[in-house]
Amino acid sequence: MAATLRGKRIAFLAADGVEEVEYTKPREAVESAGARVELVSTEPGEIQAFNHLDHGGKYPVDVTTKEADAGAYDALVLPGGVANPDFLRTDPEAVRFVKSFFAAGKPVGVICHGPWTLVEADVVRGRRITSWPSLRTDLTNAGVSWVDEPVVTDNGLVSSRKPDDLPAFCAKIVEEFAEGKH
Repeated sequence: MAATLRGKRIAFLAADGVEEVEYTKPREAVESAGARVELVSTEPGEIQAFNHLDHGGKYPVDVTTKEADAGAYDALVLPGGVANPDFLRTDPEAVRFVKSFFAAGKPVGVICHGPWTLVEADVVRGRRITSWPSLRTDLTNAGVSWVDEPVVTDNGLVSSRKPDDLPAFCAKIVEEFAEGKH
């Protein structure tokens, strides 16, 4: 990828139930572009990833949402999976962490069911984004202009619908993260 993220620190916010490929592929993309990545989660230890409804791998948590400081990161990625964002949106510290990125104008990437956490953080009103189709009503009710496109960028917020969109999503987050604050 042409854009470089050397010297950038990227937070991936995820919990049990994260869709494995939506965590691993974007992480590989930003690491390949030179970024340092940390997995932030609601609890210490490991998170359990899933491949649709089947168990996937386990991934070590670097820092909890209670300890995490958004000021220490240049960008944020919110992978999908059905259970993952449901756990995150009920954790006040995870919601605080997400809000901090938007307040600072830092770029954020979100895919699939990940926007549920953005709705809880009340940071999507007036934005144009995409997601897994079943979130359309939730996002529209939250004031979003929802579209069915592989990847959408709105002032530093990059969104995608599903694993099939990962090549476009990964390329776009690297590009937006390289640009920095919006």
